Amino acid sequence: MKQTIMTIAIASAMTMTFCGCQEQTQRENPLLAESTLPFGAPDFSKIQPEDYLPAFEAALQQQRENIQKIVECTDSATFENTILPFEESGQLLERVGRVFFALTNADKTPEITEIEKKVQPMITELENEISFNKQLFERIRTVYDNEHDTLQGEDQKLLEEIYKDFVRKGALLPDDKMERMKQINLRIADLQQQWGDALPAATNDAVVWVDNKEELAGLSEADIAQCAKDAESRKGAEGDLQSPYAIVIVNTTQQPLLANLDNRELRRKVFEASVHRADGTGEHNTFPIVCEIAKLRAEQAELMGYPNYAAYSLENTMAKTPENVYAFLKSLIAQYTPKADAETKAIEDFARQTEGPDFQLQPYDRFYYSAKMKKQLLDVSDDEVKPYFNVDSVLLNGVFYAANRVYGLTFKELTADVPTYHPDMRVFEVIDKDGKSRALFYCDYFRRPTKRGGAWMDEFQKQSRQRNTQCIVFNVCNSAKAPDGQPSLLTWDEVTTMFHEFGHALHAILSDCHYNRLSSTDVARDFVEMPSQFNESFASIPEIFDHYARHYETGAPMPADLKERMLKSITFQTAYALGENLAATCLDMAWHMLTPAEVPTPEQAPAFETEALQKVGLLNPQILPRYSTSYFNHVWGSGYAAGYYSYLWTEVLAVNIADVFAQRGPLKPETGQDMRDKILSRGNTGDLMKMFSDFTGMDKPDASGLLKARGL
Repeated sequence: MKQTIMTIAIASAMTMTFCGCQEQTQRENPLLAESTLPFGAPDFSKIQPEDYLPAFEAALQQQRENIQKIVECTDSATFENTILPFEESGQLLERVGRVFFALTNADKTPEITEIEKKVQPMITELENEISFNKQLFERIRTVYDNEHDTLQGEDQKLLEEIYKDFVRKGALLPDDKMERMKQINLRIADLQQQWGDALPAATNDAVVWVDNKEELAGLSEADIAQCAKDAESRKGAEGDLQSPYAIVIVNTTQQPLLANLDNRELRRKVFEASVHRADGTGEHNTFPIVCEIAKLRAEQAELMGYPNYAAYSLENTMAKTPENVYAFLKSLIAQYTPKADAETKAIEDFARQTEGPDFQLQPYDRFYYSAKMKKQLLDVSDDEVKPYFNVDSVLLNGVFYAANRVYGLTFKELTADVPTYHPDMRVFEVIDKDGKSRALFYCDYFRRPTKRGGAWMDEFQKQSRQRNTQCIVFNVCNSAKAPDGQPSLLTWDEVTTMFHEFGHALHAILSDCHYNRLSSTDVARDFVEMPSQFNESFASIPEIFDHYARHYETGAPMPADLKERMLKSITFQTAYALGENLAATCLDMAWHMLTPAEVPTPEQAPAFETEALQKVGLLNPQILPRYSTSYFNHVWGSGYAAGYYSYLWTEVLAVNIADVFAQRGPLKPETGQDMRDKILSRGNTGDLMKMFSDFTGMDKPDASGLLKARGL
């Protein structure tokens, strides 16, 4: 039998040889073999780090051959012989990549880091080859010119997305500009690799060491035990501890522990460690990476004929233009500013009651005195409510219960059938209301040094009728895992984060699309956050809340008076949360409104950040950006460049949709089915604004409800 190059490449990669003193064994590469697990889930019990590189090599070779077959086809280009084969190409590469890049975010060991350095340039090189393959694009353009108007439904949408993707990547550029675009793509990929290594290292190294328990006065015993556990996890190579306690820095500017920490000097140290984790005042400095990425993005936009990267990036979103984004932001800033000033004054006045009339509130004091003020006015604190937010109950009796009531889904834990990449993970089979298996859902909720900060959703496999594949989705968070024998308890913010990320998961689980490219969450950035933000609303619906907010020891529901005070506290002094989001959004936009010549040097970057906030009226020493430039992973490490505004934009959509649910009955299955049919199942198969309008009956989103929903 004649073997093709592709077959040889895969065969050689599938067989791994290990030599020892006494014996030599061979094994099949599990990344290239068909998985025998449910849904074709990745078999982490077999996958070893040394499997990834040969698997990528084989998958890249296979994709090159798939593209070559399309290009060498001698028949006139059609949807059947060009678009469909292109859509189906690269499945092996996608499968390997989805597994590997899950680890680069959630369990980035030194071995994975080294492999990524080799793999990322290989992938970018292939992407350049495909994006600038003139023969391939000519065939795609021929189909677009000849068949677009005769195709319908998902076929037409698939053609549009593929054609426009090539054009936006530079397929129509002249040769010299095309070559420069290739170089830029490679360099940005390299810089983002550097960013992905630098930021977690900076955040891990920003830990604040504490020598004795007395310095942690104000923290609960559970929090103090967590500080001891975090110190233990950071033992040196010789097994020694720098100090018995460690305060770990989370990804946002403000740190949750500051709400309870009595020691003002320690509060200052923690806050300064957070703010300066990566700006060059310490060991780490990401500004050189930031400035070069910003300059290269500006050059990309220039090559494509746009005035700046924001204009280029926003073209395929609901907002469409930077002008529309700024109009939206300015309206919010105007309404927010007086409320923020009043909130700051109220907190400082409260602090002066105990600290004296000359006390000057600092940003590291804000959470502390706001919490005390909330306790005095509403008689509620995080330590009082956390015993009712056991992570297991929130998941099973809250997140899953809401999905069952609204969408008819049930969840069966698979304790041994499906291995995971880390022992902390859990896996559930998702069963639809017709009794059929619909998806696998993995959750990975606890922080560790190998995991980047924040929370996210992604998929090991997308739903596609064309490929006959079902969804395999996972959620990742960064809550503290309690020491052995103690319950892992959550703050309200962590509770809503779990609901938020599961909203993304539902968008994937309920997807019912023909083509992989159009399914699940592959929609515009300023739409994709809507299902997740909407799903947060279920956390506070009384019937859902009562079902999961139960004491971890007794199982008793949260007492009615505490529940009332706790729910009132959700909208207590919420100007800060809106302000930090607005400030981060405006920073993102400012960096991406620049021409290449206007991008500051790394030394000028801090001043540029200050000036950018001042220009929009958000330079507020009390309310800093949720992420400052030097640790803004959404913008420099993920896909939210000129897109962080989407969280606020989609919050408007989510509030509008929540209002519809409230009017119809928030837990009525009929309403859930309507949401499922008109939005959640449809991926990117149609016009997103029309999907919104079909469900809500509104011609356009109504932003007036956003401040009201936030209690402002």
